[in-house]
Amino acid sequence: MQEREPLTRIVRPLRGGQITIPAEFRKRLGLGPDDLLKLTLVEGELHIKPVRVTETGEGSPWLKELYDLFAPVREEAKDVSEQEIDAAIDQALAAVRRKRA
Repeated sequence: MQEREPLTRIVRPLRGGQITIPAEFRKRLGLGPDDLLKLTLVEGELHIKPVRVTETGEGSPWLKELYDLFAPVREEAKDVSEQEIDAAIDQALAAVRRKRA
């Protein structure tokens, strides 16, 4: 996508350190909700670059190892609904946030 005039915005990090990329930036970059970003810290500046993932014929050995490592957890959770898992995650996050507050 061709650059027009440079864009600059001031944003405030949220409590957890998250930042919002303004809509005009996302539009110019062609970013959608499922896109990935590469963040690089260079001499005190944060560089953010969209990453385009392409499928390859080979899988990642470390990812397969991680997937296999979680096989018992997947088996244990097979009868638990997504809503129940989300509720458990929400409870755990709330407990950690209370502890840090």
